Amino acid sequence: MNLLRSERLASVLLLAAAVLGLLIANLPFGPSVIGLMDAHIPMPWIGLDLSIDHWISDGLLAIFFFVVAVELKRELVIGELNSLSKALLPTIAAIGGVIVPALIYLAFTIGTDTTEGWPIPTATDIAFALGVLAVFGRWIPTRVRVFLLALAVIDDLIAILIIAFFFTTDADLAALGFAAITVALFGAVSRLLKPRSEWILRRRPQWPVAVVLWALAVLTWYFVYQSGVHATIAGVVLGLVMARRPGGRAAHDLEPWSNGVVLPLFAFSAAMVVIPQVHPRELDPAFWGILVGLPVGKLVGIILAGGVGLLVARRRTGVPLTIGDLATVGALGGIGFTVSLLMNELAFAGKGEVIDLGTLAVLLGSGIAIVASAILVSVRSRQYRAAGAQPGTGGAFAH
Repeated sequence: MNLLRSERLASVLLLAAAVLGLLIANLPFGPSVIGLMDAHIPMPWIGLDLSIDHWISDGLLAIFFFVVAVELKRELVIGELNSLSKALLPTIAAIGGVIVPALIYLAFTIGTDTTEGWPIPTATDIAFALGVLAVFGRWIPTRVRVFLLALAVIDDLIAILIIAFFFTTDADLAALGFAAITVALFGAVSRLLKPRSEWILRRRPQWPVAVVLWALAVLTWYFVYQSGVHATIAGVVLGLVMARRPGGRAAHDLEPWSNGVVLPLFAFSAAMVVIPQVHPRELDPAFWGILVGLPVGKLVGIILAGGVGLLVARRRTGVPLTIGDLATVGALGGIGFTVSLLMNELAFAGKGEVIDLGTLAVLLGSGIAIVASAILVSVRSRQYRAAGAQPGTGGAFAH
């Protein structure tokens, strides 16, 4: 299971699953597999009627968002975002990396009926970006990886807020109220597992608490789904309210399942689209907005905003980053993948053909970003090595 915690393996599995899904969808038996993924598993006694595809994107993906939320909470409490001075530069860079891709997308789609897809190219796939950095950036300083992690965490937070506020309609307040109750209970019960809690000090068994937590988590997911808010938000909220140390252990236990099962399944199902036999000029403007927005928008946005942030933050903290480091992180930030695919499904719900084009654009845009970032990270890594850096520690370029 420890192997599945590897960022390198996680990114390889994610890419392989997406390629496999795209390949199968375009083989003669592809329509049958797509039909199978669209098959519903009704549960009328509890008011659920989801397809296999939606069980993956609405259900299993909540596990991924739980792990992300735990990491976010850790960074906010004891990590790289636990003070204004630390969070300033990655926050400014992340905002630039959201605004510029959105503007590029709108420049392509203004005056069309697909402008609502502007959030799609704003996301960064944290697992994939860190995986590429791990594979090609052995000599890249640890400070650059930490900056990328902080930026990606903020990027994920922005994506979560976008999903919660822009893709929620006609929320059921009663269901949200029940969800709030189960979330509060989940947070309270999780504190029984803190190292110095009375429950632990008296050496009581932990499995009953774990069972209660799982039950409350499932109930929270159910109420959030019934409320009209996207169900993955349940994972986010649970990760944020869970006591930090028990949350860290839970995320550690769930990480192999998230990397090895949840994300590959989601990538496989989301990538199952038939490549349209049309001339490039006939493609929807949304396709080009996403394709350009991800690799170009992220790179330009992070460099420009990060450059401004360096001028501001360096006076406060002496941030040891260069424009070359920002370019490296900007190229990695263009790998949208998981969250971009989810936003694509949410933004174009009910527009099947546009969803397929958006999926292709996310895959191609992320693919371009993967190649560009791999080249840039490799070049930058060799520069650090030539300058006398130690693996992952920095060197002559550090200030």
